[in-house]
Amino acid sequence: MKHHGFTVLGFPCNQFGKQEPGQKDEILPGLKHVRPGNGFVPNFLLFEKGDVNGEAEQEVFTFLKNSCPPAGADFGAVNGRLFWEPLKISDIKWNFEKFLVGPDGKPVMRWHPRVSVSEVRADIRKYLLQLYTQAIFS
Repeated sequence: MKHHGFTVLGFPCNQFGKQEPGQKDEILPGLKHVRPGNGFVPNFLLFEKGDVNGEAEQEVFTFLKNSCPPAGADFGAVNGRLFWEPLKISDIKWNFEKFLVGPDGKPVMRWHPRVSVSEVRADIRKYLLQLYTQAIFS
């Protein structure tokens, strides 16, 4: 999708079940050799680990969350799973919540972490087709 001007960005975070405890120099080797392992190397830009919710959240996530409706109404069982305060309905609910940002820098869509990759892919293709069609007929 990169040839269509589409780029994936990954932001490691340790706020969900403490699933990313590694230091910055351990994250890529952990992906390659442990989880998912088998020599996996991400084909997307991977940023340094940081908070996506709470008092120390990165500004990009404040912007994204303020620009898109919440992905779901609740957090499910939170005991021992979520590591930030205060909890807000607009917060990212769990690992792999996704945002789509348009070429103008404005957030377009947000997906709950349980939404299937095929649904996300279909939404992105539909959006890119819409952009392409607008560009041709403008």
